[in-house]
Amino acid sequence: MEKTIDESIQGTPLSQTTKTTNSRKLYLESYGCAMNFSDSEIVASILANEGFNTTQNLEDADLVLVNTCSIREKAELTVRKRLEKFNAIKKHRPHLKVGVLGCMAERLKSKLLEEEKIVDMVVGPDAYKDLPNLIQEVDAGRDAVNVVLSKEETYADIAPIRLQTNGVSALVSITRGCDNMCTFCVVPFTRGRERSRNPQSILEEVANLWEQGYKEITLLGQNVDSYLWYGGGLKKDFIKATDMQKATAVDFSSLLEMVAKAQPEMRIRFSTSNPQDMTLDVIKTMAKYDNICNHIHLPVQSGSNRILKEMNRLHTIEEYFELIDNIRKILPNCAISQDMISGFPTETEEDHQATLAALAYVKYDFGYMYLYSERPGTMAARKLKDDVPMAVKQRRLAEIIALQREHCKYRTSAHVGNTEEVLIEGTSKKSDAHWMGRNSQNTVVVFPKEQYNVGDFVMVKINECTSATLIGTAVGYRKK
Repeated sequence: MEKTIDESIQGTPLSQTTKTTNSRKLYLESYGCAMNFSDSEIVASILANEGFNTTQNLEDADLVLVNTCSIREKAELTVRKRLEKFNAIKKHRPHLKVGVLGCMAERLKSKLLEEEKIVDMVVGPDAYKDLPNLIQEVDAGRDAVNVVLSKEETYADIAPIRLQTNGVSALVSITRGCDNMCTFCVVPFTRGRERSRNPQSILEEVANLWEQGYKEITLLGQNVDSYLWYGGGLKKDFIKATDMQKATAVDFSSLLEMVAKAQPEMRIRFSTSNPQDMTLDVIKTMAKYDNICNHIHLPVQSGSNRILKEMNRLHTIEEYFELIDNIRKILPNCAISQDMISGFPTETEEDHQATLAALAYVKYDFGYMYLYSERPGTMAARKLKDDVPMAVKQRRLAEIIALQREHCKYRTSAHVGNTEEVLIEGTSKKSDAHWMGRNSQNTVVVFPKEQYNVGDFVMVKINECTSATLIGTAVGYRKK
């Protein structure tokens, strides 16, 4: 789901010494997935050490950086409009420099920098440590570019500066890249192959967050279930590892348990999972520890085996249903959410009906649903004609969304009458007199403020619901 945020620094790096005089202003915008928002926190940390403070006011900026997404055409079009706006501002403020970061930077480096000349700097997702050198190049009047992809986890030694933080929840990156070559996806090309972060550095970051007062973390990766630490390097090279490395390797279920045990009072979430890589060990670990939240985001993309094969998803819908059944058996109260693509090339009405049937089988708690968007360079773009008419795509998507809304209400209704633990994140958007938080299933809960505070774990009696929100009354603090 595309998002936009103007970000400001809160806090200081934990593993760096920030320069005492920060005289330049950095304006950051982030689009796309949670990994981009996490990367922006790393960028802020690197540049804070180079004399930059972050600002929410574009008028104050000396440097504008836009962290971009290429997963859908809509995101690229939005970013392009923003870059054109910043380029126009430069005509009146010649000192202003503009850079593009992330997936779109890697994919469109020549077009943005050389052909259209709307940016001064292009930096890929693995090159943020080179930002100080690239900024020097830009300051000297030269264009700067670095989109080289790494074979190692690049930022494990950098403590992110938390941007737009509520002081309660934080993102913790554990993997980068993706080896699953889904034919519709640009991520393997823009972010490179899978590599994992040293578990000790993850535990240290989580411990630091707890010390700073954070109550919840999300372990983050393009595919968290592929996490595998054996001493460094790409996951695909694990077959070459020594016997000792293989014997002491840490997979995702092991990492999840390590974090849960190390911080028993902290809530733990994770995203995103891939059906072909998720194991029963992960689900059993979730069931074993109360502080691991009961929510799994499990993208399916289509209910048709033929389309899944065209997508190179490497699982059938029957195998997906078997995984769902095991989740329901081991974790009866677990919420499950989805990603779904409507109108993938060659999709027939029969394929679409199979997708609706899959929705009916699972009855997801919520989901993210999109029209197929052809991405240049992907296998689908090279091999398959985007042949589903837009009107058909839109009609099918509308039917998917309508059914999902029914299931959202069905799932939220099941909470009415329960008393559930809620972590308060802030004031409700609709009422200053109410708190907003989320339960273990990642459902938004609102309730009267009374004597509670942001960051409190509160037991809330659920009295009513909408399709997306639970409404209740606090009955006390969490029992420890």
